[in-house]
Amino acid sequence: MMRAGALALLLLGPGAVAAQEINLSGNAPIEITARDAIEWRQVEQVVLARGAARAVREGVTVTADRLVARYRPRVGGPAPAAPAAGASADPLSGSGANELWRLEAEGNVRIATATDTATSDRAVYDMDQAVLVLTGRNLSLANATDRVTARDALEYWPQRRMAVARGSAVVESPGRRLNADTLVAWFLEATPPATTQAAARNRPPGQPDTGRLDRVEAFNNVVIRTEAETVQGDRGVYTAATGIALLGGQVRITRGQNQLNGELAEVNLQTGVSRLLSGPGARVTGLVVPQGSGPDAVPLGPGARRP
Repeated sequence: MMRAGALALLLLGPGAVAAQEINLSGNAPIEITARDAIEWRQVEQVVLARGAARAVREGVTVTADRLVARYRPRVGGPAPAAPAAGASADPLSGSGANELWRLEAEGNVRIATATDTATSDRAVYDMDQAVLVLTGRNLSLANATDRVTARDALEYWPQRRMAVARGSAVVESPGRRLNADTLVAWFLEATPPATTQAAARNRPPGQPDTGRLDRVEAFNNVVIRTEAETVQGDRGVYTAATGIALLGGQVRITRGQNQLNGELAEVNLQTGVSRLLSGPGARVTGLVVPQGSGPDAVPLGPGARRP
């Protein structure tokens, strides 16, 4: 067992790190510190850190009650140097003979970069697949403007810039909220810090900042809420650049006591305007409460027909 403190794990992993993203894959050392103890189990090829444990690699910081770093001999790497008499060969010596292939975090997990933050009870980062899987309570993935939450599991694939939220999944942006059983969200490619200001100056007007939400696909029990109405459907696609969501299946638009039913809805979350469209061979139906028939009744304009 090693005393609590800092331990630089020079374990190499595949791939390159994209700036500002939660991506632990890379070739840089990973430094692990802990308050209580750091334990190296040579036979199991595991390093354990307990008590306010922390791991840092290329701008990504993982904190948790307990960390488990799993390593293995690196394919094609140099052979470890022969240990001195009575000593053990140190796989973390920086010889490049080993690589980190899996990092596990348990208890009060927080993973953060300069712009992105993920939280959970438990997190597993698989270096081979380049995927972060969050489980337990308080599952969230957030950047400066967008937040994804889930009840059952939350996956983040940094190389694909994709998050998958399962179970009571929610995507929130300023003034916008999308719920579904399952959500798949894509984010724009992050710009390296050195070029962020130049990219911002050269970005065409109206183009979103990099690293922000790009598109969301929603499946089962899809609900979009605006200030004025609620739109429900079986599936949906939301595009952040246009602010438009398309919902399909059994679609309902509800505003107070008024409801419209159809097979396809277009919701503009920037203007608050929703349109209900009929499918082939189907009709749009609705219930409109006339003015004065209830507290949420919508006023009928000149020439409007009462139901």
